[in-house]
Amino acid sequence: MVATGVLTAARQVYGSLGPAFYGLRTTLLTLLLMALLRIKRPEALKEHSPTDLGRLLGLDRAPEVKTLRRKLTRLARLGGAERLGRLLAERRVAARGAALGFLYVDGHVRVYYGHRPLPKTYVARRHLALPATTDYWVNDQQGEPLFVVTAEANAGLVRMLPDLLREVRALVGERRVTVVFDRGGWSARLFADLLSQGFDLLTYRKGRSRPVPRRRFQDHVGLFDGREVRYHLADHGVRLLGGRLRLRQVTRLQDGHQTPIVTSRRDLPAVEVASRMFERWRQENFFKYLREEFLLDALVDYQIEPADPARAVPNPAWTAIDARLRAARAEISQLQQRYGAAALANPERARPTMRGFKIAHGHVAQAIRAASRRARALERQRARIPRRIPVGQRTEEPVIKLATERKHLTNLLKMVAYQAESDLVGLVAPHYKRHEDEGRTLVQTALASAADLEVTETELRVTLAHLSSAHRSRAIAAVCQELNAMATVFPGTHLRLHYAVAGAG
Repeated sequence: MVATGVLTAARQVYGSLGPAFYGLRTTLLTLLLMALLRIKRPEALKEHSPTDLGRLLGLDRAPEVKTLRRKLTRLARLGGAERLGRLLAERRVAARGAALGFLYVDGHVRVYYGHRPLPKTYVARRHLALPATTDYWVNDQQGEPLFVVTAEANAGLVRMLPDLLREVRALVGERRVTVVFDRGGWSARLFADLLSQGFDLLTYRKGRSRPVPRRRFQDHVGLFDGREVRYHLADHGVRLLGGRLRLRQVTRLQDGHQTPIVTSRRDLPAVEVASRMFERWRQENFFKYLREEFLLDALVDYQIEPADPARAVPNPAWTAIDARLRAARAEISQLQQRYGAAALANPERARPTMRGFKIAHGHVAQAIRAASRRARALERQRARIPRRIPVGQRTEEPVIKLATERKHLTNLLKMVAYQAESDLVGLVAPHYKRHEDEGRTLVQTALASAADLEVTETELRVTLAHLSSAHRSRAIAAVCQELNAMATVFPGTHLRLHYAVAGAG
């Protein structure tokens, strides 16, 4: 956590919390260690010994729930979460620049179950439209988070991508980056803008398209991140915006189903295009892991703040007229079907002329003409009504949103804790065969295990208890040696940290 620079960046943003027993450094360390120990919200501190947690902070006791909440409130009033996130992202870019060739962008919807009138959005995992807040995360090609932005009123990916990529450009400079996103960002005009700004794109094709003939598919094999992948692919060019925008389409055929992928990268093998696109599962797994392990969706507080009253929303009056117009058109269609069916079944001996048919079925024709007049009147009425209006005109209630500052700050700290955990998994990987399946579980077990603390004049010696098996202890002991080589000083002291595992010599 010290290596992430979060404490230095926080001091740069917030300065200090003034003279207090629990200052800025202690408050942030408390929140970071809570995340790593799976103490998922401040109220859960009541279930743990303040003395035991205090020892991890170098104090006689950890802060109580009300104290920690007061500190969060004070930090929120200072309003530096956005700047803190930018500084952390800059440090991450400097440390992991090689992993930023592909950036994955996706929105995570946090459902709200309270009684405030929040905007609704579609929640894919629930298959419902519910009151919610949408956070957009940018992750690198290893699935590690880079930064997060909260969307105003659940703005869609097409609306948010330009803002997110301006932030990316400020972070990575002029280097060309490939942005990977799902169908929610499909917009040919947006693609043209991204290419003009020096970005490449990789996304699924949205909407109906002509199936690729089976004879054009071939088997492709590739090795990426130590994993072999095999796909049955077809590769050809596509044109959008009336032929003005030329892109590349790589289509995967699996079990008779075709999955078209569109990209501007013509230099990559088709198998790598497919592999990079399907690696979006890393970001989905990241969301799932943070929801379950770090309680990402939990509310930090119940505060609200004013939202933009000028934000455009659908006009209920326009929607009501449009519904009546659609009903009128449906009635016209049904009457025309009846009229046509009657003409098809018309006995020519009984009514040999069209005039006779019209006399016999005049009531249907009159109904069609009347419905057509109603439809034209509704079209004129709808044309006089604006389709979207400011949200302030739609309701007499105040336009609000959930307070964002505290939630943004805690999201950043959970992101830092996740990054620190990932770095530990990277250290344990060469020493533990099942690191892909059990690496995070092993690290989490080590972090939560008992330990002896010994303070000398120059060191803080941490000796972890022996783990459940010898090979797990040896793996953590190897990590301890690498951590010792970093010569990290415990924050706020001159003591160098020294780690070991009991009985793992």
